[in-house]
Amino acid sequence: MSPEPLVVTIDLKNRAQVIDNFGAAGCWYAEGIGKHWPAEKKERIAELLFSRERDARGNPRGIGLSAWRFNIGGGTAEQGDSSGIQDVNRRVEGFLNDDGTYNWNKQVGYTWFLKKAKQYGVENLIAFSNTPPVQYTSNGRGFKTEKDYRSNLKPDKYEAYADFLTEVLGHYESEGLRFQYISPVNEPQWDWTGKIGEAKQEGSPWRNEEIARVVKALDGSLVSNKLSTQIILPEAAQLNFLYGGTSTASRQVQQFFGQNSPLNLSTLTHVPRLVVGHSYFTDTGDSGTVAIRQQVADTTRQYGVRFWQSEYSMLGDGFREGTKTRRSARDCGLFLAKIIHEDLTVANAGAWQFWNAFEPGRAEYDTRYYLIALQPNQDHTDGSFSQTKNLWALGHYSLFIRPGMHRVLTSRSDNLTAVEAAQKVMVSAYSGEKGKLVVVAINYEPEARDLRLDVKSLKSGTTYQRYVTTAAPDENMKPYPSGKLNQPVTLPPHSITTLVVNE
Repeated sequence: MSPEPLVVTIDLKNRAQVIDNFGAAGCWYAEGIGKHWPAEKKERIAELLFSRERDARGNPRGIGLSAWRFNIGGGTAEQGDSSGIQDVNRRVEGFLNDDGTYNWNKQVGYTWFLKKAKQYGVENLIAFSNTPPVQYTSNGRGFKTEKDYRSNLKPDKYEAYADFLTEVLGHYESEGLRFQYISPVNEPQWDWTGKIGEAKQEGSPWRNEEIARVVKALDGSLVSNKLSTQIILPEAAQLNFLYGGTSTASRQVQQFFGQNSPLNLSTLTHVPRLVVGHSYFTDTGDSGTVAIRQQVADTTRQYGVRFWQSEYSMLGDGFREGTKTRRSARDCGLFLAKIIHEDLTVANAGAWQFWNAFEPGRAEYDTRYYLIALQPNQDHTDGSFSQTKNLWALGHYSLFIRPGMHRVLTSRSDNLTAVEAAQKVMVSAYSGEKGKLVVVAINYEPEARDLRLDVKSLKSGTTYQRYVTTAAPDENMKPYPSGKLNQPVTLPPHSITTLVVNE
């Protein structure tokens, strides 16, 4: 006998957080693709990421991202092998010349994607920096060679670094590419050291007082240059560093937004009451995953700040869920959807951004780090690419839940807790203008499950559009027949379904 349908009750008046955006980073490999790959290929990659259109059969052409993260490079590419960064593709060009002038013909590939995002109507362009320009770092490199957890920025270059970032923002704004947000530090908790020739990427640690100093300098520079870009911080390397820890870059909500904290930044013109952090390494086991996000929600609520999840991929082994074998593309997509669900429904994330949009790899299994799997040639001047189930897992949220919509609270007939639901059926709901309602349902189970929605204030005969992703190669947000709200809808085994009312 099949179980009773799961009844999820939705009260459109019972709102939680506003949703600002869903996005991804276009780091490293954007340069080769945007600069060298044939137009037809790179245009299709951009379409997959940014398009909100449907084809003749109603299939989405892309996932309609509403945010795009652009990396302002530190100038390690110009240093070549002497940069000390092993992988040539992870060295990034810099706009700053040694004589203090600027060369705007750098990062051409990155900029190609930025222009494409703008053309497709992506609402939020976000600039972030992993390291100050190498001209301003203590060791002249884009990473640390001394493990002291202090910033690599020379103590007398804080204003210069702030002015550099503002100069970059002003240049792009003059080109019609205004950045809504600038992020001056990234994952300040890590030591970012590397042996010369073996370093993995650009990076710098930052102590909380160093972060406060650079943010104040940047705020002043933005004010004096009359730019409206807002500063986001602190890009915590793990969510638990936002509220806990004992390092010099811990308890960052309390440090930067506590009323009596000497590092309080809330009065600065360009600093919103917002903290951004990364969900890496906080995804092992459902109970731990939920508990950490509950702490984020409790702490941000206590200090009156909003929260964004600004970087996540399956860096840790949490996605294996206790197995030792390879994980299929389907399993990775389902796990990604679950983390997005927990970040939105438990941590109350107002934005959710993935790292990385594209990287070299396979699309069939262990698709940990990318939405689009690249198979580039040796010089990264051409290649092929494949969609992953991760792309569409994110798309179930990003295409339909647009900036300005609100998450609305739900209750379920089986009364499962967030931890209990994490291996069964997870449901979240979002409301917009003109009666728009989006419901995302993840069926983690090996059997089909019936779901019925009870939506207060909507007529029972109201119809919905339905989009489904399963393990099948051709089922990627595939339009299924529409249905009526008061009738059960079947969720296929191991699937993600988005239902849309008044699309």
